[in-house]
Amino acid sequence: MSGRWKTRWVTMIRVIHTGIVNFIRNASLAVAAMAVMVVTLTIVLFSVITNATFNNTIAQITNKIDISVFLKDSDTNAQTKQLLGQLKKLPNVKSLQYLSKEQALHQYQQQNAGNEQLLTAINETSNPLPATILIKPVDLNHIQDIKDFLNKPDVAKLQSDAPSYSGDRKEAIDKITHATNVLREIGIITVVVFAVICALIIFNTIQMAIFNRRDEIQIQRLLGASTSFIRGPFVVETIIYGILSAIISVLIINAAFLASSTALQASSLGLLDINYASTYFGNHFWELLAMQLVLGIVLGAVSSAIATRRYLKFKTK
Repeated sequence: MSGRWKTRWVTMIRVIHTGIVNFIRNASLAVAAMAVMVVTLTIVLFSVITNATFNNTIAQITNKIDISVFLKDSDTNAQTKQLLGQLKKLPNVKSLQYLSKEQALHQYQQQNAGNEQLLTAINETSNPLPATILIKPVDLNHIQDIKDFLNKPDVAKLQSDAPSYSGDRKEAIDKITHATNVLREIGIITVVVFAVICALIIFNTIQMAIFNRRDEIQIQRLLGASTSFIRGPFVVETIIYGILSAIISVLIINAAFLASSTALQASSLGLLDINYASTYFGNHFWELLAMQLVLGIVLGAVSSAIATRRYLKFKTK
């Protein structure tokens, strides 16, 4: 190892050691910063898990939903094939299923196998059910695109009745998708707000630490210490805040899931499927922990770097 690299290595070790010592020495000052950082990272982690859970819920709902397009008996095979081809080209159409009049009747009989009155009534008449196209959407948020296409005059004239995605069913689906989108937006706004608060508290913590060590810093300057050598321990100190806060936030979420599954014995909380959320957390534990550590380190290091640059009034090239 060359002398230059050896000097840099020794300097880095000293900076890290000083940062750890300062963290232990100023643990009382770090409490407020760590508390807000823990809250921020916990909200971030909960938002990630909640978002994954909502996506799973929406996917399950989407898989169970189809739009039924009822065709007139007078429609020709060519018209039906043309309509199917047009529907396949729509970006929000996941899959199509065509049921002839006979297939629609057979499906109806299977779905109502336990209702003798309905089966008797439908068997006493000629098949009243129309040929039907079942459309599975990709994204419920853009399901209106499909409905707009079906409402076109040249397409609507092929239909015997309005599509099934309407009325109370449409309102229920729209409410679910709207609620998930609103909750997702609230999570993002909350994370941003707490991240700003966390950064401000770190600024104040670093400012107080600089004030407490002003004589030591002045001596370092007189001895010719470099900018990075003076700033380094403060950055290391806040990185420790981030690491500890990340670990604590993961433990909090883990404890919350344990409490919900044991003490509360809950499987869901409104739209939030707790069982899936807990499973997702367990299956992605190490990825989520790594994400929290990176966020904590970045939040602490960046906030500290800005704070030291401002309050120490370093001259940067």
